[in-house]
This record gives sequence, C-alpha cells and structure tokens, in this order.
Amino acid sequence: MSFRTIRYETRAVEGGAVATVTLDVPAKRNAIGPEMANELLHALAKAADDPEVRALVLTGAGGHFCAGGNIGQMSGEGEALDFKGDYADLLLAMVRSPKPIVAKVRGTAMGGGLGLVAASHFALSADDAVLGTPEIHRGLFPMMIMAVLSRIVPRRRLLEMMLLGHKMTAAEGERLGLLNRVVEGDALDAAVDALAGELATRSPTAMSAGLRAWAMQGDVAMEQSLPMLRDALAGLLSTEDAHEGIAAFLQKRKPVWTGR
Repeated sequence: MSFRTIRYETRAVEGGAVATVTLDVPAKRNAIGPEMANELLHALAKAADDPEVRALVLTGAGGHFCAGGNIGQMSGEGEALDFKGDYADLLLAMVRSPKPIVAKVRGTAMGGGLGLVAASHFALSADDAVLGTPEIHRGLFPMMIMAVLSRIVPRRRLLEMMLLGHKMTAAEGERLGLLNRVVEGDALDAAVDALAGELATRSPTAMSAGLRAWAMQGDVAMEQSLPMLRDALAGLLSTEDAHEGIAAFLQKRKPVWTGR
C-alpha cells in the first residue's frame, strides 16, 4: 500500500506486533487534510486486518504531532488510494477501533490534531508539548472534534477552550484528562513502547470485544447499555481466549492467547 502523507510500520513484540502510524508531512507540522485522513483510514483498516497487530501507535514526524487542519487543502483530489472517508469518518473509525490506539504526542497537537489525540484510547505526551483548539482565531470552530473532546473534557472547560482558543501545556492537558501521562521528552519513546508492549500481551479477543462494547455503550443510555454489555460478556465467555485465561488462572500459569 502506497502512502504519501503517512508511514506505516510494524515491529514484533511479545505476543504479536505493534503497528506505528506516523503522520509524515513535517514541512507543514503534519497538518491533516483530506488525503491524510483517507490514508489514516486505510492504515487503521490494514492494522485491523492483520492478526499479528495487537496495538497501534499514532505519532508525528519532525518533532510535532499534528498542527491541526490543512486549511490550504480543501479537497482530496489526486489521492493515491481509493476513497474510504473524510475526517469525521476517521474519528469514528478510531473511536470504534477493535485494537487499542496509543497517541504519542510531541510538539504541537492543535485543532484536528487534538481531535486525533482525543479519539485515541491512550495518549502519552512529552512535557513540552502544546495543545489547543485555535480555530476561533481563524473565524472557524472545532466542530467535528467537539464530538470526541466532549467525552473527555468537562463541559465548561471545553467551551472555554473552544471559545477562547488559548494554548495549553501538556500538564494542563493531563489535568483535563486529554493525556494519560506526561513524561520528559527523552523518556517518551520508552514509555509508549512499554505501554504498547504491555497491551500486546493481553488477549486480542478480549481487547477487541471490550473496545467494541466500550464504543457502543458510550452512545446509549444505561437502560440500553447494560443488556447490551451483558450479551457482550456472554459472547466473550464462549471464546477460546476466555477458556484459556480461566484455565491459566486455575493452573497458575501464563496464558497463551490465540485470538479466537
């Protein structure tokens, strides 16, 4: 698969592999436009279809995560790959990903880039990273990313972010829940590798079922979500990985996951 705005790589780890997807337009601080959004959808599908991939790391080239939307690129004309969807489709695909996504944040994560951080399942950041929703300064508004930010940031704080457009430090992002953890810049790679490696040792069947249920229950009322989650648990209990996990616990040994 030929990508023009991202890089896709996999590396073997205990339990399987980790896919790293790198936003790769450093001259524009990895600003995301229609072509990049479409290529990221292809990358997510590629990882989902690879039984060896247990987790994904999303990061940016050139010292920045993503500076926001590429305002100069308003259409996806000339894309190298078949059209899978736009930025809204990308956020939805990330939230619904059957494999955990870890955002590794350096430099700036602004606007649409911050939306990618919020749509990931985990986000680790260097301590000097800068986050924000600056669209208001350009006569715009962070419409689509509001859907994922509102699941994380308290309502009044989010409205303040969007209406004022102030930049925030990584420490502020951690306090708001946008970031799981902030570390010194030279420790970020190791911290992300450790997290992705740990995720790779978990049952892929349980993670996939759990992430699907997590995404679905967030969109419905409790009266609907509890019966749905009860059925999801019943389905998970019938899998080989569940049988193996229970047997390994009883036999006091390490489980061997098959992904079935």
